[in-house]
Amino acid sequence: MFKYGIDHLTVHIAMAIANGTEKAIVDVQAQDKVKACRKKVEIMAASDKAVYGINTGFGPLCDVQITPEQTSKLQENLLITHAVGVGNPIDKQLSKIMMICKVHALCQGFSGVRLELIERILFFIDNDLLPVVPEQGSVGASGDLAPLSHLFLPLLGEGEFFINDVIVPSKEVLQKYNLKPLKLEAKEGLGLINGTQFILAHAIMGLQKMNYLLDLVDVSGAMSLEGFQGSASPFREELHAVRPFKGNIKVAERIRMLLRGSQNVQNHLECERVQDPYSIRCMPQVHGASRNAIMHLNELADIEMNSVTDNPIILSDTEAISGGNFHGQPLAMALDYASIAVSELGNIADRRCYLLLEGKYGLPRLLTAAGGLNSGFMIPQYTTAALVTENKSLCFPPSADSIPTSLGQEDHVSMGSISGRQFNQIIGNLEKIIAIELMYGAQALEFRRPNTFSSIIEGNFAIIRKKVAKLEDDRVLKDDINALIKMVRNQEFIVN
Repeated sequence: MFKYGIDHLTVHIAMAIANGTEKAIVDVQAQDKVKACRKKVEIMAASDKAVYGINTGFGPLCDVQITPEQTSKLQENLLITHAVGVGNPIDKQLSKIMMICKVHALCQGFSGVRLELIERILFFIDNDLLPVVPEQGSVGASGDLAPLSHLFLPLLGEGEFFINDVIVPSKEVLQKYNLKPLKLEAKEGLGLINGTQFILAHAIMGLQKMNYLLDLVDVSGAMSLEGFQGSASPFREELHAVRPFKGNIKVAERIRMLLRGSQNVQNHLECERVQDPYSIRCMPQVHGASRNAIMHLNELADIEMNSVTDNPIILSDTEAISGGNFHGQPLAMALDYASIAVSELGNIADRRCYLLLEGKYGLPRLLTAAGGLNSGFMIPQYTTAALVTENKSLCFPPSADSIPTSLGQEDHVSMGSISGRQFNQIIGNLEKIIAIELMYGAQALEFRRPNTFSSIIEGNFAIIRKKVAKLEDDRVLKDDINALIKMVRNQEFIVN
């Protein structure tokens, strides 16, 4: 049982709550923190002293003081006017993760919203009422204003929900559940839409996928190594002990594990080759560097998940600090770095696919014994090449750009929402590249029989062959590739 605002949120726990395998509540301790902070906001709202966002306008209108009677309208106008996102709706799961992260932030007791507001968001989460959020429109400071506005419009009876895969107006959904639209009070609009939850949700979803894909690309690489009859010596522990990057050491250790007990490796210990190409022997250095980048992003996302990122932050009955905790730069830069790391995994996997087609060291050209009439596996490598170039084009770092907004009040923004979206696009392409490498690797292993391989590689070979038969004569490969992509996405392969 996870306690919002009290327990430590992680990628694994956030995804478990979103998937319904972990129950999450706002317990008494968190409720007390929320109520205490709310009282402070109410004191400020009734005061003559101007406090940004509580009794003043927003952005460049921060010098306009608002009367207590106008407070509710001010906060509702904030959501309505900021809900200007465009483009396709984000994945429903992302909407749910955004709400989970926002509830956890609000329950820290520094945002000043009412408990009633948090409980309504929890009702949405627990009943899979997932708001429709357009993917474009956030510049990543002052937080993810547009997507968070769309996310919380249904609190007011505005906006839309996904009910299964159907988009339904929120008014209809609220009526079905006998819920009345909420009337926002002082600070609540700001508390809802200031924050980095759109950026953060993309980081969480991407990290969850990468936890598996980092292991799977080692598996596909080891299968290619076996098919190529590469050397195991570049993965020796002694070699990596003298350059001890964590990711490198981990990958070398995994490759040794994936080759353990291989008759194929054993039978070629004394072959005449001196060195393998980099895409084979440098897997610890390349895969490892990508692991290092993903570990860094995970560390920062872990901090962000347990932080307060709205504005202002309520410290006492009289003090609300207007700062910049909503600025997405800490995650934006790390997401851009991680995007390069993911892209490079696809880049090196494509090179291994190419190697297996060259017809060297006993493999037939294009991995077909009947070349000429048959093209074999020539063309899927075109697909990996196209995906690799697409990923390279997606590696432009949005965090290196900034366009001033809000009449110059918000004169430097992170563009981290774009970084998060690109990160997940690149991951989607990597899944396809790995699927094709697994197909190539399985075909190459056919030509190394009767040699046997490690239990993990043999297990994955069997998994592939349940859906994709050995290529004897040319056939339509689209269905084979799509079947493998689906298996990668469903995490059906053995990685440990």
